[in-house]
Amino acid sequence: MHTTINRNRLSTFMSRSAAVTFLAAAGTLGLHAQQSAGTAPSLPPISLKSTLTAPLDLSTPDDLKYSSSVGSDQMANAETFNLTSSADQPPPRRKYSRPNYNDSRTNADGSAKYTFFVGGGFTLPVGGSHNYLTTSYDVQAGAGRNFNKTFGAVVQFDWDNFGFQTATLNRQLAIYNATCNGGCGLTQLGGTSHVWSFTVGPVVNFYNSDTFGAYAVGGVGFYHKTANFTIPSIGTYCDFFGFCYQFQANQTIDKYTSNAFGVNGGLGMTYKFSRFAGERFFVEARYVYTFNSARAFSLGNAQGGGFNVFPQNSAKTGFIPVTFGVRF
Repeated sequence: MHTTINRNRLSTFMSRSAAVTFLAAAGTLGLHAQQSAGTAPSLPPISLKSTLTAPLDLSTPDDLKYSSSVGSDQMANAETFNLTSSADQPPPRRKYSRPNYNDSRTNADGSAKYTFFVGGGFTLPVGGSHNYLTTSYDVQAGAGRNFNKTFGAVVQFDWDNFGFQTATLNRQLAIYNATCNGGCGLTQLGGTSHVWSFTVGPVVNFYNSDTFGAYAVGGVGFYHKTANFTIPSIGTYCDFFGFCYQFQANQTIDKYTSNAFGVNGGLGMTYKFSRFAGERFFVEARYVYTFNSARAFSLGNAQGGGFNVFPQNSAKTGFIPVTFGVRF
């Protein structure tokens, strides 16, 4: 019994001794490993607040190298740019010119080379013309050449019609009755006057938009002025079947003509309903002045020549035609 107890104690002692020996050996090996590798420095404490508030450093470290087939030094040289050198600048942007629409009917800026217009309106005699003429109608037609959107030239025909003041007709009636041999006994007198002309001049379109436009226009040319005095009469008309009819007509008893050089100038506005439309409606007003050569009042000679009882027709003439029409 005593022998058995001793054996158990001996076994327990030996187990404890082996464990202590193993732990001591492990500690010794760890110490040697630290001494051979060097003692690791202790890490400083990290402050999260200072890290987040510190300025961001975007500089390139000096030891940063790029891996490249041309070498790190060549790569560094290739990335060094001289902004003041034209050799290091990017190529200049390509210059694009305005679209060119030039063809047989269109200018380079897209405007039509040719223009045509027709219109009508009324005339206002001004100055001395207002003393014997009254407002009537006018007709206008013409064509032009546009050199671009701004400048052009037009050739046109105008017919400007006028009536006579009542005082003018009464004065002329008295003159005719007084000069008629044996007394004419005229009781009524009518008449009209007109000026037709051919002119050429410049056009300047100083405002253009998709809807509205404005322009200045002028012209010089030939003006032919006519005054025609009439009395009521009965006319007869016969048709194809031989039937004849009578109607009230005017018979000319006196007529005057005068040719002169004249000028005109004015302003106009245009409007089109659609930006894609080629037609523009226009309204314009011009001042017209003709340089007629005045002729004196005369009852004529014994042979009937030189009779001129309406010298106003050869007087210088001023009027303003206001025209509405379409340009295309």
